[in-house]
Amino acid sequence: MQTRALGTHGLEASAIGLGTMGFTMAYGPGPDRAEAVRTIAKAHELGVTFFDTAELYGLGRHLNEQIVGEALAPYRKDVVIATKFGFRFGPDGRPSGLDSRPQHIRDVVEDSLRALGTDVIDVLYQHRVDPDVPIEDVAGAVRGLIDEGKVRFFGLSEAGPETIRKAHAVQPVSVLQTEYSIFERQVEDAVLPVVEELGIGFVPYSPLGRGFLTSDVRPAEEYSEDDFRRHNARWQGEHYAANRRIVDELHAFAAQKGITTPQLALAWLLAQGDEVVPIPGTRSVDRIRENIGAADVRLSPQDLARIQEIVPDGASGSRYPEASTPVWV
Repeated sequence: MQTRALGTHGLEASAIGLGTMGFTMAYGPGPDRAEAVRTIAKAHELGVTFFDTAELYGLGRHLNEQIVGEALAPYRKDVVIATKFGFRFGPDGRPSGLDSRPQHIRDVVEDSLRALGTDVIDVLYQHRVDPDVPIEDVAGAVRGLIDEGKVRFFGLSEAGPETIRKAHAVQPVSVLQTEYSIFERQVEDAVLPVVEELGIGFVPYSPLGRGFLTSDVRPAEEYSEDDFRRHNARWQGEHYAANRRIVDELHAFAAQKGITTPQLALAWLLAQGDEVVPIPGTRSVDRIRENIGAADVRLSPQDLARIQEIVPDGASGSRYPEASTPVWV
């Protein structure tokens, strides 16, 4: 697979990465550990070199990182592993608030290194901006870890322009991860211009609209209680009906081009800039093959204009429940 430079600080990755959250949380029961390890290893065999995990994805127990580390151990020198800090957890392992205090960052990194079975984290993201800890302190803590050789690159997730600039002044931010897709366009006005100005790579998560931009779309009530989509507005009522109409039009347009809708959606993201590397999540090897195929799709200006006609403002309904929507500063 082709590779891309994620910003101007030396970070390179496959044009399509793999988000691993769904193996252990958010989308109903996942596969057993052995199957997850095989799937992640197969992604590398197919050309993926950029893998995204987090402390949170194991519900505070680093389970997802352990799976990623086991799967990629034979290929460690050939891959980029990104993980995240920024939460505290209750006795049940569920997040109980944000925590980006410098000592906590250090503690999480030591746990993540052990879970991943590695001596260095390639990309370390702050998972969510902590309003109680100055971002300069966060950037300084990560800078210390970089100086010690425990981290290679500093990243932010769901951060706004002011936060990005303040952090970047202390320790260059190599990559920003935020939700972005045909369905979710909020970053375009204020965030992407700052990323481009500062030479920061951009990693869109949920690039397939949390599965809405695929062939397997059902209304909220058909998902299990532990599935994120059961409780998300975009899968409910009038929002679901409106979004389904959009996806049906995208399906028809993709079919005209001889590609799938996920390939259309990922190719659209790749066309937004050479520094963009989406990380679709899937548990299926067939879907990984399909997603990787998007790297070979070229969309013309006319194609991009047609997509804009179909989806001028993104999806109907909010991407998170109001209380948990990240606030960009």
